Amino acid sequence: MKTIFHLDMDAFFVSVERILDPSLEGKPVIVGGDPHGRGVVAACSYEARKFGLQSGMPVRTAFRLCPHGIYLHGHGKEYERYSNIVKKFLENYFPMVQQASVDEFYLDFTGCEIIYGTALLFAQKIQSEIWQQFALPCSIGIASNKTIAKIASDYKKPKGITLVTQGKEKEFLAPLPIEKIPGIGKKTFPLLHARGFKTVGDIANSSPDYLSVLLGKFGNELWEKANGHGNDILTIERERKSISKETTFEADIVNKTKIETKLFELAGKASQLLRDENLQTSTVSIKLRYSDFVTVTRARTIIPTDDDKTVFDIAVDLFRKAFTHRVGIRLIGIHLSKLNHFGEQEVLFEDEHVIRKRMLRAVMKIRDKYGYKSIHIGKT
Repeated sequence: MKTIFHLDMDAFFVSVERILDPSLEGKPVIVGGDPHGRGVVAACSYEARKFGLQSGMPVRTAFRLCPHGIYLHGHGKEYERYSNIVKKFLENYFPMVQQASVDEFYLDFTGCEIIYGTALLFAQKIQSEIWQQFALPCSIGIASNKTIAKIASDYKKPKGITLVTQGKEKEFLAPLPIEKIPGIGKKTFPLLHARGFKTVGDIANSSPDYLSVLLGKFGNELWEKANGHGNDILTIERERKSISKETTFEADIVNKTKIETKLFELAGKASQLLRDENLQTSTVSIKLRYSDFVTVTRARTIIPTDDDKTVFDIAVDLFRKAFTHRVGIRLIGIHLSKLNHFGEQEVLFEDEHVIRKRMLRAVMKIRDKYGYKSIHIGKT
C-alpha cells in the first residue's frame, strides 16, 4: 500500500496578499476584483468566510454579505511565483511531486519512513517549515490514495493535518456529507440528495448498479470513491488539454465592435500561451453569456495553428453567427482545444507564412522579457 500526501495551501491567494501587505492580517480579505463589478470571488480569508462568503460566489453577492471586507484584484504573477517556491521546496524532500493546481500538491511518501520517520511527524515538519520559511499556511491529508488524501486535507482546515489509517478509509468517509467527494457538484448534489443520499456512507452502502443507472459512468466511480478506493499513481507532468480566456463585462454590451475588440484581445492572449508552450490548436471555440445568463457556445475544427490572426478570424466568425442581438452580452470567452506539440522545421524558401511565424516568435521573446502588454499585434 502507498502513502500519499495531499498538501493544500490555506486561502492561498489571500495568504500571498498578506505577505505583500501585512496590514491585511486578521481582516476579511476577498480576492476577486471590484465589489461593484461582475466578477466572482477567486479566494477569501477565513475571516470573510464567517459571513457566508466562498470561492466562486459573485463578487456583488459577497459585498452584500460582507460590505466591510477588503476587496482586491489580486496579483496573479505573485501567486505563480510562490507556488513555484513551494513546489521546489517539496521536491527537495519527496521523490515524486504532482502539482494538481497552483495551490495543491500530491506527494508520494511511500518508503520514506526509513529516512524521515512516521508520515504524521514528517507532515508536521513540512507544514511548520513552509510556515516558518514562507509565511504560508497549509493543510495536509495523508492516506493510501489521492482521493482520500484530498478529502482528508480539507477535514481540519486551516493548518490541519489528518491521517487516515490504511483500512479505515470507508470508516473515515462514512459520516461526511456527500459533497465532500470530489466530482459531486451543483448538478449531481441535488440529484443525489433528492434520492436520500445525505452522507458518503449512504453512497457506499448503495448499489453500484443503481448509481450507474442514475449517473452513468460517474456513478460507478462515485461508489468506488465512497468505499475508500482511489488512484495512488502520481503524474509528474500534466499535459495541457486546453487554453481558455474569458472576461465578464462591467455592464451588458450590445455594441458588436466593442465585443469583437475584446475577443481580439482574448484571442491574442490565448495564442501567446500556445506559443509559450510550443503548442498548436486544432479547435477554436467561443462562449457567449447573455444578460439573462443564457450561455451559447460554438466551435470549429481547423488546421493546427498558433497564429493570433487565424484564431481571431475563426473566433469572430463564430461570434457573428452566434450573436442574435436578443439581449446584451455579459461574458465573452475563447477556448482552444485539441492541442498538440510541434517543432521548428528548416525551410528553404521564406514565404509569407514563414515570415509571419518568425515575427510571432519575435513578439513572444519581447513579451517574455517585458510583459504581454509591451507589444501589440494589429488586427490587420
